[in-house]
Parts: sequence; C-alpha cells; structure tokens
Amino acid sequence: MNPPIPNSASTQTRMSRRTLFAGVSASLLASVPLGCVPQNSGQSPPSSVWGRMGFSEGRFQKARAITISPEDELYIVDKMGRLQVFDVDGNFLRGWGTPKIDQGKPVGLGWSNDGLLMVADTHYFRVLFYTPQGELVESRTIGGEFGDEPGQFHFVTDVVQDKRGFYIVGQYGQVDRIQEFDPDGKFVRMFGSQGREIGQFSRPQGLELDSEGLLWIADACNHRIQVYDMTPTEPKLAMMWGDPGDQVGQLQTPYGLVFDQDGTLLVCEYANHRIQRFTREGKSLEIWGGYGKEPGQLLHPWGLALDSKRRMHVLDSENYRVQRFDI
Repeated sequence: MNPPIPNSASTQTRMSRRTLFAGVSASLLASVPLGCVPQNSGQSPPSSVWGRMGFSEGRFQKARAITISPEDELYIVDKMGRLQVFDVDGNFLRGWGTPKIDQGKPVGLGWSNDGLLMVADTHYFRVLFYTPQGELVESRTIGGEFGDEPGQFHFVTDVVQDKRGFYIVGQYGQVDRIQEFDPDGKFVRMFGSQGREIGQFSRPQGLELDSEGLLWIADACNHRIQVYDMTPTEPKLAMMWGDPGDQVGQLQTPYGLVFDQDGTLLVCEYANHRIQRFTREGKSLEIWGGYGKEPGQLLHPWGLALDSKRRMHVLDSENYRVQRFDI
C-alpha cells in the first residue's frame, strides 16, 4: 500500500519539519509521504529492469548493497545475508551466504586493491573479505568486537581502500565515526563523533574515494556530504554541502556515492527515491527516479554502480529489482 498523500499544505509542512529536523532514524524517514517526494524528472527510461521478490537464485529480499567488479559483474547482498553475482543484464552467475545473520545483515560492499570483495558485516562489527568466487579469506578480517575502543566497532556501514593500501571503515550506532587501518588490518586512527556539527556524523552510510584521494562521506541522517583530506596527521574537512529536503539540489538520506567518469558525483537518496548528479561543489545537474513502482521510478534505493560502458545500475531495493540507465 502506498503511503497517504497529505490533504493540506499545513500537514505537509508539519511532516517535513518532523522529517528534517527531529533527528529521526532512516526507518522513520521511510514513511515520507508521496506528496513530499519528487516525481520522475523526465530522464530517459531505463534500458533494463530485472529482479523480483523471492528466496530463490536471482530474487531478492530487500537488497541493501551493490558493487561492480572490474570484470563488470554485479555483486548484491540482501536481508538474507546472501551475496549474489550477476552479469550486467541480470543473469545470475553464482552466490553464497555470509557466516552469520542472526544479529543482522551486511549493508556495504567494496573492492580491495588486490581484487577481494570487502563486505561490511554490519551487525557482527567487522569487515569480511571474499574472493570473487565466494571463498572467505578469514585472515583478512578486520574487527569483530563490539565497543568504543580503537579497532572495535558499532554497526559497520561501508569500507574503502586507498592507494596506499589503508582501509577506511564507517560505522553508526551510539558512536558514529570513521576508523582507518593499515594494509595489515591494524588500527591507525579514528575521527568523528555522533552529532550534527561540523566533523560529526549521523550514520556515515556511504564512503567513496576520488582520484585525488579525498574521502567522500554520505552523512545520511544529516542529509549532507562531507569530504576529508586524509593526508594530514588529523583528517581535515575539505568540503561539506547539502541541505535536507526534497527539492532539486537538496538531500534526504543519501546512502550511496559513485563518481562518474567525468568527475561528477552520483548520489543515491533512500528517502527521496532518486539518484541525483552533482558537481564536486554540490550543484545539482540531473535527477533520475521519483517515488513509484513503474520503470524509471524507485522505492527506497540503497545503492548504485557504474559499469565500464558508463551505465548506471540502481539497486531499487523495495521494488526488489535493479534498474539500468544509460547515462
């Protein structure tokens, strides 16, 4: 059932204020009503739509992360803790499960410099490493202990590896922060805390490194993007932009980040049901999606990936499918 449409401007205003400023969680943001989100912006329709709800191979139970390999294979993890691998046309290739799922399931995927799949095993407070064929490389695991001390985690969101081989890991919970580990997985440093001030985070959900080595962070529940220079002894804020809302250029729960080949940033907005393209300085250039179930519309997308042909694959999570756009 679709959420109700507010019946007056005052109702919409009250709901917007609650959503934007009350410090609500992503689960509450999921209730943003139809009248408060943008509709399809007139972009070209998707070139491919595939996937459906289910438990068998090739089907999804609210998929929550997507990444693409150098060989143009899509890796997707869902709420069953299943990692499924597809070609760019949606044909199932192989799959496997994470070791444990009783406490929760992963929400982040990435690639190490040596070609291993990195899995943010969120509710087990660790990063797992797999070969592309699904073999767990246990010796590479980072973390595994819940806590506030260096090297311990709350809920792990995402992981990237920089050119030096250092791993950068995000987390949320009672402590929202970023931790860095050396190529051997040993703790190096950490920064950030939970909050809305500069240098604080509220669910740093998506991490991305640009060609200059800057760390871009989707500060999801603060509805903004933070950018850090990681070269100083203490990470330095280089840029921060984004205002909460559903208008062009605003953000509502950004989850996924991907740089296009032209240097612009593609941002997946969970609560606005859309993908938005920005300049590095935060100027909106294009929008795909809008609330709905039709091709080209989205329902709580969790992430996106770009293949070698510059096609955008969007994880349309609560429509239980993937949509591909030729951008």
